[in-house]
Amino acid sequence: MGVPKRLTEMQKRFAEFIVFGGPDGPVSQSEAAELAGYSKKRCRQEGSELLNPRLSPLVVQYVGGLKEERMKKFEVSYEGHIAELDRIKQMALKKGSFSSAVNAETNRGKAAGLYIDRKIIKHGKLEELSEGQLEEKMKQILEDYAPLLTGDVVEGQSQEVVEEKKPSIEVSSSSEHTTLETQTSPKK
Repeated sequence: MGVPKRLTEMQKRFAEFIVFGGPDGPVSQSEAAELAGYSKKRCRQEGSELLNPRLSPLVVQYVGGLKEERMKKFEVSYEGHIAELDRIKQMALKKGSFSSAVNAETNRGKAAGLYIDRKIIKHGKLEELSEGQLEEKMKQILEDYAPLLTGDVVEGQSQEVVEEKKPSIEVSSSSEHTTLETQTSPKK
């Protein structure tokens, strides 16, 4: 048996239920198959087979086309977003809901890049500093750590760093007794 040349009505309904959902929202493959008219006894098997590209390539292609169509319909573009916010603002003004209108206009401005959101978060001792003092502190940090931030090699004397080993604790246990041994390495 070969691959059919066109979709049946049940296959089209199945694909539409998979992409757009049922009356109560999104549906599973077996629910979509049952809603499309397939037998309740085989709806799980049919749902799986209909979304298998080897067994039903036309259905899978149709589902892909429907998903693409849906994505284009609900695509968010800058122009569409700004126009929708303006429409919401106009409706709010007509109803006298000025707060909603202001929020819509503010969101339009944010989408257009007219607003800059600045936040200064202070922690620890920095809470006691003023904004000007914080900026000075940040400049000082940038100057102090400039070689690290830019990746420059700093010429000078190298120092050997000796890593001191911390004491390790080994615990061994048996059925007769438990011993606790502490090993420390001599300090240099």
